[in-house]
Amino acid sequence: MKRINWMLAVLVVAAPLTAIASCETVKADINQKIINNGVPSDGFTLEIVPNDQADQAGGQVVGHCENDTQKIVYKRNGAESDAVPASTGTSQDAPSS
Repeated sequence: MKRINWMLAVLVVAAPLTAIASCETVKADINQKIINNGVPSDGFTLEIVPNDQADQAGGQVVGHCENDTQKIVYKRNGAESDAVPASTGTSQDAPSS
């Protein structure tokens, strides 16, 4: 019984850490897709923000993570346009037709 309680305690502590890692993983994947589409790595930034702050972040939402509680926002550096390459993000982020 003590072993089960100990394992449960470890899972409770580790769960938030895996959620954070998953957001960083999604961000890294999107970052690589943008670079693969020809955008220089210093030409944009990606930022992880809470859902309720995504509109105020001043960019375009290109992904989400942590059970859709966090958004990944794309901002173009040094350009007037916030255009994102069409194949960036996930299928859930694509506009519906």
